Amino acid sequence: MSDSSSNFSFPHRTPVFTTVLVLACFALFGWLARKAYVAYAVPVDRVEGVLSPADRAARLAELRTKEHAAATTYGWVDQPAGIVRLPLDRAMELTVQEHAKK
Repeated sequence: MSDSSSNFSFPHRTPVFTTVLVLACFALFGWLARKAYVAYAVPVDRVEGVLSPADRAARLAELRTKEHAAATTYGWVDQPAGIVRLPLDRAMELTVQEHAKK
């Protein structure tokens, strides 16, 4: 038996054309995947009745101000019926005192 390795040798270099073709296929796949999965913002016309983010933020700030005032001040809910609104801290104190008596 002879030790000749020339009969079973593989090429040492990959053909340049094949390498370029494989890289081009990967690039094409990446481009197609990006095109399919990345969302693009499209301009939207203003619709009547739909608020802008700035308008919604202003309304939310106004609502939170009113809720804070209602939670921290005294006021009448129904004066003829004698129903009042208490600050939350005071209402909790009264509830604790009421349950402590029981």
